[in-house]
Amino acid sequence: MKLFSSMAAALVLMSAAAVSVSARPSSGLLPYQDSALPLEERVSDALSRMTTAEKIAIIHAQSKFSSAGVPRLGIPELWCTDGPHGIRPEVLWDEWNQAGWTNDSCTAFPALTCLAATWNPEMAALYGKSIGEEARYREKDVLLGPGVNIYRTPLNGRNFEYMGEDPFLASVMVVPYVRELQKNGVAACVKHYALNNQESRRHTTDVDLSDRALYEIYLPAFRAAVQDGGAWSVMASYNLYKGRHACQNSRLLKDILRDEWGFDGAVISDWGGVHDTGQAVTGGLDLEFGSWTNGLSEGKKNAYDSYYLADPYLKLIAEGKADTKELDAKAANVLRLMFRTAMNTDKPFGSLNSPEHVAAARRIAGEGIVLLKNDRGVLPLDMRGKKKIAVIGENAIKPMTVGGGSSSLKVREEVSPLEGLRRRFGKEADIVYARGYVGEQLKEHDGMALLDLTDSRTESELTAEAVSVARDADYVIFIGGLNKNPHQDCEDTDRAGLGLPYGQDRLIAELAKVNPDIIVVNISGNAVAMPWVGDVAAVLQGWYIGSEAGNAIADIISGDVVPSGKLPFTFPARLEDVGAHALGEYPGNAEALKLGADTVPEYYSEDIFVGYRYADKARTAPLFPFGHGLSYTTFAYGKPEADSRQLGADGSITFSVKVKNTGRTAGKETVQLYIADKKSSLPRPPKELKGFRKIELAPGEEKVVTFTVGKDELSYYDDSKHAWVAEPGTFEALFGSSSRDIRGSLTFRLVD
Repeated sequence: MKLFSSMAAALVLMSAAAVSVSARPSSGLLPYQDSALPLEERVSDALSRMTTAEKIAIIHAQSKFSSAGVPRLGIPELWCTDGPHGIRPEVLWDEWNQAGWTNDSCTAFPALTCLAATWNPEMAALYGKSIGEEARYREKDVLLGPGVNIYRTPLNGRNFEYMGEDPFLASVMVVPYVRELQKNGVAACVKHYALNNQESRRHTTDVDLSDRALYEIYLPAFRAAVQDGGAWSVMASYNLYKGRHACQNSRLLKDILRDEWGFDGAVISDWGGVHDTGQAVTGGLDLEFGSWTNGLSEGKKNAYDSYYLADPYLKLIAEGKADTKELDAKAANVLRLMFRTAMNTDKPFGSLNSPEHVAAARRIAGEGIVLLKNDRGVLPLDMRGKKKIAVIGENAIKPMTVGGGSSSLKVREEVSPLEGLRRRFGKEADIVYARGYVGEQLKEHDGMALLDLTDSRTESELTAEAVSVARDADYVIFIGGLNKNPHQDCEDTDRAGLGLPYGQDRLIAELAKVNPDIIVVNISGNAVAMPWVGDVAAVLQGWYIGSEAGNAIADIISGDVVPSGKLPFTFPARLEDVGAHALGEYPGNAEALKLGADTVPEYYSEDIFVGYRYADKARTAPLFPFGHGLSYTTFAYGKPEADSRQLGADGSITFSVKVKNTGRTAGKETVQLYIADKKSSLPRPPKELKGFRKIELAPGEEKVVTFTVGKDELSYYDDSKHAWVAEPGTFEALFGSSSRDIRGSLTFRLVD
C-alpha cells in the first residue's frame, strides 16, 4: 500500500470540496487556461482549483527529469534537460543511462568559458537563441543552465561550464543568453546558486565568507540573470552556506533572491541537493529533483513519493505541524513556470541541428579561441613553399562532447581537430599524425559505447614517434591539454594540480628541441601550467568548442578567421599565485579534513581578491593575464577623453577613446575599461573591470569607443551598512587591451 495513501485521499476530498468553481469566460476557457489574461490571475485561478495533494505532486520529481502536472485540470508535466552547451539525450525514466533513441542527437555548442572568451554579448544572444531552439524542438521546458559560478581556483573541475573570474563580464554575458533562450518558451535555470566554486566535497563543503565578497564577487551574475535577464528559474547548489545547504537556505533563496532581487520564478534543487523536509519547506525551495538516483529505491512502487517535499511534507500538513501557506507559495511559483513554458501557446516550433545552429557553433567558437602567443608571426600558417604539417597529441582525435558530467552530449557530428585541419589544409600539404601520449580511456558513458582509443605503446615509444614526425615537418601543431575525464575538467572531481597530465610537458619539451615552429593548441576549460611556453612559437587556447571544434580551430590557424578572443580568467604562473590557495582554505579547513568531519568548513579568506584582483594586489606576474588575447593585426589606442572630470551622485561621465587598426588585416579588438578607486575607507582592488566593447576594424580604420560611468560603477559593498556605497573622491579610468596592457588613463572625481 502506498505510504499515507488514506491520509492523502482524505486531503484530496477535503481540498476538492473547497475548490471554487468560477464561470467560464466568454472565450469558453477557464481563467487559468486563457493566455490572454494576466499571468498572476491565471496562477491564482489554477491554484484555487487544486487540491493539497495536487499541489504536493507538482513540487517534486516524478522521473529523472520531469515533474508532474495536474491531469485533472489539463496542466501538463514539466520537462527539464541538462545543458548548458547542448540538449542532453533522452534517458530512461528512472536511470541516467540513455534511452536509446535515434533522433535525439544535438548540436554541441562551445562550453561557456569559450562564450565568455568572446567578450561579445551578440555571441551570447546567438548562443541563447540557438540552444533555445534545440530545446524547444525537443519539447523541453527548462534548460538547466547557464552556469555563472565564479572561477575561484583553476582546480575546479566544473569551471569549463562557467563564465570566468570576473562578476562584471559574467553579468554582461549571461543576460542576452537568458533573454534569447526564453523567447523560445524554454526557461533558463541559472546555476549553481550559490558559492559552488569547487567539485571536491561539493555536498559537504560549508562555505563562509564576508557579505562583501558575497555581494561583490559571487552574486552579481545571478542578480543580472534574474533582474536584467528575467530568468524564470534558478538552480540551488549542493554546497552549504553558513551551516545550511543552499537548496534549503533561506538567506540565499528568500532574503536575497526573492526579497532583495524580486525573483518571481521557481527555485529548483540540484539533483540530490535536498536533505531535510522541514528546512526545504521553510528555506525557499520550490521544486525538488534527484533526491535518489533510482526512483525505484526503498522498496516503494514509486519512491518519488518519498522525496522530502512529497509524502513527508503531506504528513506534516495532515498532522497540523505545517500549514499550507508555504505550499501555496511553492505551487504558485511552479505554476508560473509551467504557464511560461509547458502551457505557453505562443512558443515557436524550434529546430534541431539546423545549418544555422552548426554555423552558430562554429562562429562562437571562432570568436572565443584565444591567441595567447605568436612569436615570429608563425600564425596564420603560410603554406607557400611548405609541404608537411605534423599534428601531434591525443586531443586531436579524442571526442570532447562526451563526459564531464551533466554536460555530456550525444551529437550528430563532432569534427575533430585533426579532421578539421585535413579538410582545410589537405589539398596543399601532407598532414601526418602521431599520438604522442595516451590518457585514460573510458569504454562507455551513460550506457553508450565510446570510440576505442586504447594504445598499448609505452611513453618512450610514443615520444620517439612524435619526435621523428616533428623533426622533418614544416610546422608542428600539438593538440593537447586536459579532457573531460574525472580529475580533469569534470563534474564531481577537482584537478590534482595545475600541470598537464600524461607527460605532455615532457613531450612538448622534446618536440621543441627538434622543431622551433611548434603551435600548441591547449584544449581545456581551465588554466594550465606551461613550463615550455618560452620554447614554442605559438599557443592557442582552444576550450571545449563542441560540434565544430576542428573546423573552428582550422579557421584560426589558417587565418580564415582572425582571432579575437580574450581570456575570461587569469592563467597564473603558479598555483600559489591564486588567492584561494595563497590565503583561503581550499579545499576546506585543514583540521576538519584531517578529522574526516561530516561537513567541512571553508572560509574564503582571500575575500574580494579573486583572479586578477589578487594578482594585481600581490603584484605577481601571471602567465597570461585576464583579458589577454592577441590578433593577426595590431591596434593603436588614442588618448582617452571625458566629457567631464567630475560627477555627482546622480550623474555620469562619458569616456571615449579612439582605436585604430594599424595592421594589414581586418580584425576585432575588445577595449576594456577598468576603474581604480585611489582612496577608500575599505580595501579595494587596484582596478576592476567596469566596461568593455568589441569592435571590428578594417585596415587603417579608426573608431571611437565610448563608456558611460555612474555611481553604480564606482560603488563597493559595505557589510556594516548592508548597502552599496559610492564614496566621494578621486578615481582613475584605465583603458586597455587586457588587465595588464593598459594603453591610457585619466582621473576624475565623484563629488557629494
